[in-house]
Amino acid sequence: MMKGKKIILSKEGNYGNWVPANMMKLMWAGDIVLAVLTIVFAAVLKVAVPAWITGVLLVILLAYTLYMWRCREAFDFNKGDVMGDVHQYLVNHLPWDGKGKLLDIGCGAGALTMRCALTYPEAELTGMDYWGKEWSYAKEQCEKNAKVEKVSDRVSFQKGDAASLDFADETFDAIVSNFVFHEVRTAKDKRDVVREAFRVLKKGGAFALQDMFAQKALYGDMEQFVEELKKAGFQEVHYIGNIEKQDGLVPGYIQTPWMISGAGLIYGIK
Repeated sequence: MMKGKKIILSKEGNYGNWVPANMMKLMWAGDIVLAVLTIVFAAVLKVAVPAWITGVLLVILLAYTLYMWRCREAFDFNKGDVMGDVHQYLVNHLPWDGKGKLLDIGCGAGALTMRCALTYPEAELTGMDYWGKEWSYAKEQCEKNAKVEKVSDRVSFQKGDAASLDFADETFDAIVSNFVFHEVRTAKDKRDVVREAFRVLKKGGAFALQDMFAQKALYGDMEQFVEELKKAGFQEVHYIGNIEKQDGLVPGYIQTPWMISGAGLIYGIK
């Protein structure tokens, strides 16, 4: 498949959603509880203050629930496919010929891994993730998705920590990662997670990494970091800040601090 043309993943795959179904269930349950309490306070017990309080809370929670539901629809790979667009944006900036080994750091349900596998039919790919209980993703889920996309013969998955990758120096010809590094709890300095990713990349290897790089509280001055990499001998390093605002990539109502804000992409050749 031609790089640059958006890859459409199979609808039979299970790639999850940035707004988990369990979260939505809890929010809808909260709406129901507040609605019942408001009715009980107002119509049965006839106490105005508690009814007013629960009523206001209901309006606030219901508004937020509807907002999150709209975001979930947008992120859904079979509906709005915003995350598919974000993944494609990363792949389109990866300066690689697709020959060799690629590592997807923090692969989640394997959606970016699959997109790379379908873009680079000659590549051997590895997806790694921590897959903790707090995330609705699993290794078995990734493996099933690989079978659905018919790439399981050259894609493998393994559990690991992005702050301490279980690979030798310069193992891979390309590395990718999408909104993972800021979530790594085993590293206080998130730049160290990026440096660890570069450790396993071969000299002359390609990289495209997306995260909250434009948030200075997490990463400091990224332009300075780019210069640091160039001084370290990287052949080519590019940085694009606030990618959520690029070419209508992310709808405006999703460009919020609690969804996607201050995102960035660094890409190039080591």
